[in-house]
Amino acid sequence: MADRPFTSDSFYQFAAEKKLMGSRCQTCGTLYCPPKPICIKCHSDKMEWVELKGKGKIAAFSVIPYGPMPFVKEGYGRGNPHCSGIVELEEGPRIAAQIIGVDVAHPEQIKIGTTVTLDFIERGSWHFVEDVAKVKKTYPVFKVQ
Repeated sequence: MADRPFTSDSFYQFAAEKKLMGSRCQTCGTLYCPPKPICIKCHSDKMEWVELKGKGKIAAFSVIPYGPMPFVKEGYGRGNPHCSGIVELEEGPRIAAQIIGVDVAHPEQIKIGTTVTLDFIERGSWHFVEDVAKVKKTYPVFKVQ
């Protein structure tokens, strides 16, 4: 793990291995997910990879009727919205991700503080290519239990 740079590419490589990885500052202990190469608290570049448990609570959410092309290619849209949110992980950091297992037709029933667990989903890449459905990437998502 130590040989990978603290980049979004590395983050998604770990996701393809079904691991949620963050970076921890070895100077002050601050934990980041997604990872950062430099601590924004103390400005140290002494970072280490940390595998996170993938358990947390919904801190914020939005039901979105439109989505980026990979979501549209999977059938999300005006008639089939998706839920995106901020999850506060047990270890402390917050991460933005899709939240699955909620009733998007009744967003008033989705509650802040609901416990969620990590899962992974493979979908078309965000990269601008002719057919995004052919370029797959693994993304962390969080599922309501």
